[in-house]
Amino acid sequence: MKLPAPQSLTARTAILFTLVSCLVVSGLGLYLYTSAKQALETRADYTLVGRVERFRTLLQDLYNVRQMEQRPALFESMLGNEQDVRIFQRTGEKPFIDVNPDRMTVPSLTPVPVDREVSVGALHAGTRADGVGVRWVSALATVGGQAGTVKITAAYVMTQESRMLAVYRLRVMGAIALAALLSSLLGFLLLRRGLSPLDVMRKRARQVSPANLAVRLPEEDMPSELRQLARTCNAMLDRIQSGYEHLSQFSSDLAHEIRTPVNVLAGQTQVALTQPRSAAEYEALLASNLEELTRITHIVENILFLSRTDHGAVTLERQPIALAPELEKTAEYFEGLAEERGMTFEIEASGAAHVNAVMYRRAVNNLVINAIRYGDAGTRIRLTAHSGPSGLTVTVENQCPPVTQEEAERMFRRFYRGDASRSLPTESSGLGLAIVAAIMDIHGGNARVETQGDGRIRFRLDFPAGSAE
Repeated sequence: MKLPAPQSLTARTAILFTLVSCLVVSGLGLYLYTSAKQALETRADYTLVGRVERFRTLLQDLYNVRQMEQRPALFESMLGNEQDVRIFQRTGEKPFIDVNPDRMTVPSLTPVPVDREVSVGALHAGTRADGVGVRWVSALATVGGQAGTVKITAAYVMTQESRMLAVYRLRVMGAIALAALLSSLLGFLLLRRGLSPLDVMRKRARQVSPANLAVRLPEEDMPSELRQLARTCNAMLDRIQSGYEHLSQFSSDLAHEIRTPVNVLAGQTQVALTQPRSAAEYEALLASNLEELTRITHIVENILFLSRTDHGAVTLERQPIALAPELEKTAEYFEGLAEERGMTFEIEASGAAHVNAVMYRRAVNNLVINAIRYGDAGTRIRLTAHSGPSGLTVTVENQCPPVTQEEAERMFRRFYRGDASRSLPTESSGLGLAIVAAIMDIHGGNARVETQGDGRIRFRLDFPAGSAE
């Protein structure tokens, strides 16, 4: 059954750290245990080889085998361990020295010839019934100057080495258990201390609320990894705060814009109902109400358009248009409204564009009507449009009261209008320039405003290179 993962990052990391520590210590303990075992086996091999070689030397120094038979204890005590095997026998005869305390079965061994030294490679590895390792070797030796040989069979039982390895194995297992315990404890404590900045960030994040969006996560005293996280979160909070403030301002402005025509509708209707009216008065009332309703409809349509552009729900279908005729049509359309304020148009255009014709006209029209509404009476409005390799540029320039750079930067915001504009009889909803900016975003371009030193202001639309033909 799969156990659920712990929810605490500290506990989870401490467990992983403990597992890694156990693996490392276990691997190191296994390596040391294997190295110790190989070292003990090598020492036992060389001990057995050295003693067999001494047997051969002693036999070479004897005059005959009978001397060896008379002094068997000399050879019986030379291997050291009581469990060691010593068997001496002449070819074709029974052993005249047979020391095999555990009565182990002698494996099939090929004796080392007399003219060759006994080497580790001649040894045969085996085990006793209880699992203790045994090293076997067999060699031929001559006795004095006599003809004939004696076969020496010897075995070294690794009793002491097995005990040492058993003790060492227990110590390794104890070291692994102790390492696991210490690793889990120290790892948990160190991680808890090391992750304490996260707790600071958590407490600070709990202070963020719609009423307190100015709170930011600390960056200066954080580790480099958490500093990047805090910086990213703070940037996110900046965007959220900006969007929230924008939404609040948008809601407030929208309520203000809707409230005015609704109040007019309600006031006019209430006055009309106070006493009987003539048919002509009712017709005038209905006409006024229709005007206010049209204004509300226009505001709603603009808001819906901006909402669709914000969510990328507007499809852009481009088509070629000639720039000079388009500007001439625009000037002709607004000529009557401009004449009311004594304003004239100057047009300079060349080339063609590949844009969405409806949106292009809407953007230019909004700039032109903005220039007529807020420009100085009796001045000239200059319209230019040029296409080239770098793209398409359209400008609408007019004379107006002085505008600060701060005001110029806010002009494309939704529902933004200067204080002086609110008293004008042609007051708009404050969404015209915002719609212009949205149309430019859809085309991949940008809209900006440039203030001139002589009191003139220029609105500039820059379309990308693909929009020019």
